[in-house]
Amino acid sequence: MKPGIHPEYRPVVFRDRAADFAFLTRSTATSDKTVEWEDGNTYPVIDVEISSASHPFYTGTQRVLDTAGRVERFERRYGRGGSER
Repeated sequence: MKPGIHPEYRPVVFRDRAADFAFLTRSTATSDKTVEWEDGNTYPVIDVEISSASHPFYTGTQRVLDTAGRVERFERRYGRGGSER
């Protein structure tokens, strides 16, 4: 590897606020925010929208979509039934 062209690879905390879950890993991602971790050290923290703690694939739960409401809205807007000739 060429020296001086690669970003710094260091410990970073990724935090999923929706699931109240955080994990410490190594990354090249940067952040101005910091958090004190369980080991007493301070690390940069990056807030994420989804993680393994909140994603339906990993948790085994599915989110319910309002498909009935969508169908009713479509029928109200465009009428019921197919094209009549």
